[in-house]
Amino acid sequence: MSREKTTPYHFIKFKREGRRIVMVTAYEYVHAKLADDAGVDGVLVGDSLGMVIMGYRSTLPVTFRDVAHHLKAVLSANPRALVVADMPFLTYEVSREEAVRNAGKYIKMGADAVKIEGGAEVVDKVEAMVKAGIPVMGHIGLNPQRYLVLGMRIRGKTAEDGLKVYEDAKALEEAGAFSVVIEFTTAEVATEVTKALKIPTICIGSGPYCDGQILVFHDLVGLNVNPPPFVKKYAEGYEVFRRALASYAEEVRSGAFPDQAHYFTMKPEEFKRLADLLGKRGSGLG
Repeated sequence: MSREKTTPYHFIKFKREGRRIVMVTAYEYVHAKLADDAGVDGVLVGDSLGMVIMGYRSTLPVTFRDVAHHLKAVLSANPRALVVADMPFLTYEVSREEAVRNAGKYIKMGADAVKIEGGAEVVDKVEAMVKAGIPVMGHIGLNPQRYLVLGMRIRGKTAEDGLKVYEDAKALEEAGAFSVVIEFTTAEVATEVTKALKIPTICIGSGPYCDGQILVFHDLVGLNVNPPPFVKKYAEGYEVFRRALASYAEEVRSGAFPDQAHYFTMKPEEFKRLADLLGKRGSGLG
C-alpha cells in the first residue's frame, strides 16, 4: 500500500505522537527516489549542493537557479516524502517582499516547503512567508551561510551561546515555522530546545534527543571522502564506485568489454547485403 504524501502538518503530528522524523539531503532524481523508497519522511534540496555537487568551498556561491535546477530533479522522482527547498544566501535576507517572491517560486515549482537559515534576525521574513501560505523550516545553530561572521564552530558550548540558540528557536516557532533544523550544536542545548518547542526539531550533529535527524545522502552512503565529524557512514559508496570504474577501465583496455552479451549484430543476410552495397561504392568490409 502506498504511503500518504507527507506535509508540514505531518511533521508536527509526528512530534505529538513521539515518532522520530527521518530526513535526507539529496540533489537529484535517483538519490531522491532511493531515499523515498527507503521510507524517509523528508528530502531537503540543500544549498550544500555547492560543496557536495559543485565542489565549492562553501554554500555562499549557490544561486536560486542552482537550487531550482536540483529541485526539478528531485521532484521528478514524485516522492511521497516532504520536499523542502533550501533558500540560498541573499535570496531572502534583503527584504520581506523578496523573501516571499523567491520562496513562492520554489513552491510554485512543486516544493512542499522552504528552509532558511537564521534566528531572531529573520523572523520578519518567516512571518511574511507564512502569511503568504508558504511553509517554512527554520535552521539554527551552525549557519553555514553566515560562517564568515559566526565561524564554522560548534554552537552552545557556553551557557550564553546556548541561550542564544534557544531564543532563536523560540522566535522561529512564534513566527510560524513548522519545524527547525539544529546544526552542529551541543546535545544539551538541542535537548532543551526540543523540550521547549511544540514544533519538531530536526538535528544534524546535535545529538540523539531531537525529534528527528537529517544527513546528506553523499555523506551517509560514503560518497564524500571528507564528511563532517558528526556523520555516520552506512556504506562505503566511494570505494564501491571507484572499484567499479577501475574494473570498467581495465576491461576496456584488455578488450574484455564489451563481450557478446553487450553488443548487437546483424543477420548474416543483411550483413551480406550491406557488404554488396558498400562494394558498389568502392569500399569494403574487412
